[in-house]
Amino acid sequence: MLTLEHVGKTYANGTVALHDFNLTVQPGTITSLVGPSGCGKSTVLRIISGLGHLSTGRLIWQDNQPLHRLAYVFQEAALMPWATVIDNVRLPLKLSGVPKRQALERVSEAIAQVGLEGFERVYPRELSGGMRMRVSIARALVTHPTILLMDEPFGALDEMTRGKLNQDLLTLQHQQQLTILFVTHSIYEAVYLAHRVVVMASQPGRVVADIAIDSPHPRDPDYRTSAQFNRYCREVSHCLSAAMGESLALAL
Repeated sequence: MLTLEHVGKTYANGTVALHDFNLTVQPGTITSLVGPSGCGKSTVLRIISGLGHLSTGRLIWQDNQPLHRLAYVFQEAALMPWATVIDNVRLPLKLSGVPKRQALERVSEAIAQVGLEGFERVYPRELSGGMRMRVSIARALVTHPTILLMDEPFGALDEMTRGKLNQDLLTLQHQQQLTILFVTHSIYEAVYLAHRVVVMASQPGRVVADIAIDSPHPRDPDYRTSAQFNRYCREVSHCLSAAMGESLALAL
């Protein structure tokens, strides 16, 4: 789907966010990025989305992938409080000039995909945190993206809600063969969702491990208690601990 080659990002104040960052994202897969705060995970998503610019290296899209086929889900749902669910989901289509009749068909489809039928006329203040995040995901899906960037979308939710949304995301990805790049601080979430877990270190941000999760996909909740899941979690945890130790040594 896309490749980042020797990407570097240095901010105006001299902070090096990324150095020699390399990543290839295969179509129809979920790739999780994990690493300590400040390692550049969100910077990677911003560069891919066009919200940020790289300082060195190259971003290569397969077949010149157009940006309008890309969608971004942020850590906060970022909904318009004065607008109903249906109007929040319709927003990107409205901004793109999609005719209202066509847009509403797509909005209804997206709302159904995230299980919010019956809540079309409800306002964000009347929804739980998990439901607000579902609206945010529906707003991304309504554009029919081929790649979905997700920046810690479930980080502020309770474990039960987070687990349910993890499961729903796996179902959506499998049904639509979405390509997803998923940033998380949770090792367990990263392993559960992903085909690959990319471990990053900070100061500067870089890849220190790229671990293929060779388990059947999509997964069911029983996978979380399997020996294979625990083995992958230990492997990612070990790589992350080593990366954090290396970053601390560099800082000193």
